[in-house]
Amino acid sequence: MAKRILPLVLVLLFLWACRSNSPENSEEIQSLKNYLVENPEMIAGLNHSISKEESELAGKLIHEYLDEKLRTDFRDQWENETLLLDDYQLKFSYKKFGKKPETGWTLYISMHGGGNAPVEVNDQQWENQKKLYEPAEGIYMAPRAPTNTWNLWHQPHIDEFFSRYLQLADVFEDINTNRVYLTGYSAGGDGTYQLAPRMADQLAAAAMMAGHPNDASPLGLRNLPFAIHMGAEDGAYNRNKIAAEWGLMLDSLQQADPEGYIHDVEIHEGMGHWMEKKDTAAIYWMAQCSRRPYPEKVVWFQSGVTHDRFYWLAVPAGKGKKDSEIKASIKGQTITIEKAELVNNLIIRLNDKMMDLDKKVKVVYSGKIVYNDTPDRTVSTVWKTLNERNDPEQFFCSEIELTLN
Repeated sequence: MAKRILPLVLVLLFLWACRSNSPENSEEIQSLKNYLVENPEMIAGLNHSISKEESELAGKLIHEYLDEKLRTDFRDQWENETLLLDDYQLKFSYKKFGKKPETGWTLYISMHGGGNAPVEVNDQQWENQKKLYEPAEGIYMAPRAPTNTWNLWHQPHIDEFFSRYLQLADVFEDINTNRVYLTGYSAGGDGTYQLAPRMADQLAAAAMMAGHPNDASPLGLRNLPFAIHMGAEDGAYNRNKIAAEWGLMLDSLQQADPEGYIHDVEIHEGMGHWMEKKDTAAIYWMAQCSRRPYPEKVVWFQSGVTHDRFYWLAVPAGKGKKDSEIKASIKGQTITIEKAELVNNLIIRLNDKMMDLDKKVKVVYSGKIVYNDTPDRTVSTVWKTLNERNDPEQFFCSEIELTLN
């Protein structure tokens, strides 16, 4: 009898040990679960080091909690197809095409033309945009610009509206956040030039149709495939010449960095501002692209509207500076900051999809090692980065804070 009991005891001890070591039963995860129910603001204080498995579980629990919060807080706005932000409102209309993939819907955001014109003109442009393109699969969303100004698609509130829309589309329609595409025609093309470089980390590809870049820069497009379609006879504001110039700039950037700056520039001969839907090819071109949420190299150039985060780089809240530029890359366990102009305090964000966080991470800047340690994974970092943007495909569990200059 004793011989039979001993193996059973060993099995029970083994099962107990496995259960006690489960991420579900760790102190930090238990605290997280309790705080999510009773006191969410306390989660910011969960700063003890956690394991890879615990960080993954924390991400799942926090994402689900924020999904439910967004669902509750924004249900009326979603059902009314009108998002509200300060004194602005973003009306939108969307239609589904094809069959939903197991990984979630593809999403296309398509911005209308118009601009500094009467309300009726911009309303009519919105109606045109609603039916301009038909992807083979996906949700095709056409927003109505909140203003009727010349720069209706590249003011700061647009970035906030679109970031919020992406989170809500994931909650209410289950999109694939690695397959989000941005396009726009005429004034909407102006917006594409502006928004794509500064929102590249939230997009899979972008296509600019018949617009003008104004003061936009292509530097931030390093990891975002970018298409340009322009009529060769579309000479207003030199749109045709500038589109060709952007093509040459993108050629040059890709020659210097062959793994980045994927682009396709089509100048349609004999076409004016209306390209007779030849630009539709860009919709299918974009559909071949998926976002790389954690690229090995990042080029972050801040334009007229600054952000606090871009891929796995960040600056302290509100400290983004116009014309600042950061180039950084990852190879193995080493992060190299190749350039940091107008940047004093830099935050590097990490997770276990990027490198092994149980080993030391080295950061090199200006030929010097400025960090060489094993970063802590914490629930508080997962909480912070998902609260900034509830994207299940792009969040972080560790931060390295650096003072550079």
